[in-house]
Amino acid sequence: MDFDLLKSDPGSNARAGVLKTDHGEIETPIFMPVGTAGTVKAVHQHEIDEDINAQIILGNTYHLYLRPKTEILKAAGGLHKFMNWNKPILTDSGGFQVYSLSGRRKIKEEGVKFQSHIDGSYHLFTPEFAMDIQREIGADIIMAFDECTPYPCDYKYAKRSMYMTHRWLKRCCERFDTTDPLYGYNQTLFPIVQGSTYKDLRLQSAEAIASFNREGNAIGGLSVGEPAEEMYAMTEVVCSVLPTDKPRYLMGVGTPANILENIALGIDMFDCVMPTRNARNGMLFTSEGIINIKNKKWEKDFSPLDANSDCYVDQSYSKAYVRHLFQSKEILGKQIASIHNLAFYLWLVTEARKHIIAGDFADWKKIMVKKVQVRL
Repeated sequence: MDFDLLKSDPGSNARAGVLKTDHGEIETPIFMPVGTAGTVKAVHQHEIDEDINAQIILGNTYHLYLRPKTEILKAAGGLHKFMNWNKPILTDSGGFQVYSLSGRRKIKEEGVKFQSHIDGSYHLFTPEFAMDIQREIGADIIMAFDECTPYPCDYKYAKRSMYMTHRWLKRCCERFDTTDPLYGYNQTLFPIVQGSTYKDLRLQSAEAIASFNREGNAIGGLSVGEPAEEMYAMTEVVCSVLPTDKPRYLMGVGTPANILENIALGIDMFDCVMPTRNARNGMLFTSEGIINIKNKKWEKDFSPLDANSDCYVDQSYSKAYVRHLFQSKEILGKQIASIHNLAFYLWLVTEARKHIIAGDFADWKKIMVKKVQVRL
């Protein structure tokens, strides 16, 4: 994997670059739709590719390991072939899912023993096993196995967890560097910075992660309930340490405003379930603000979901029609809303890139942050 940094914004730390993988190039900053179990919920692959024009999507190691199981993926020739997706894929190591299974897991130095949410069976994830699984899944970018600490988090726990994440990273790198890709294309390993919301721990973790000199780096343990101001403060601290010539991935973030603010701090890559999850519940993101399409005020509004026709490939569905679909509990409503929100997120980062290259991102960002938070 290669990363070319093309332009930096003069009024912020925002960057525009190109990340090159064997499955294609990714223009940054980028938002990555989440396809947890080999599917972006309610959206067909050709729509993600041709309509939304996503350049990379996510799969989740924990979920794919449990179902359909990696033996199926390996027999299919990897996740790309299994789901008929020819562009890059990134896989989360499963660390966040382990964090979310607080009542079903035990964390030890060896790894994490957890109970499946599907059938109650017990499994052990070690750093080495997380690498093996992700080799079998076949993602272009794979994540180191880490512990995602909760918020709030006791300082002593956060510190102890951070050191374990660093020890796990060493084991991940050793396993990754002594094994080969299975499907004829290269894979890249990203370490993950931890440290909760403690500045000294974040600095220490960023320095440790940078010392491994991998092709890219990730920031984890944020967007887990902390105030946005703390997220931004920790991101700024970490970006001051992580190398500028490598991509920076902020995991699990977030709202449109979160994305814009973190781009300004130097982040290149984002993912979040918010656009699709919220879409399935009737919340639409637009260039003028947020719409709850279930509200009666849209009942006779025959205008497009977003008046900005540059955002979306399809302006043929009105607010009134999509509201009707939700009121009638028609699946098409969730599908249209999901495509709409993903298209908006991809439009937002594409516009950010254009303004970074033009040199006026900071001014544009101030306007857009206010707009995207308005409730319409």
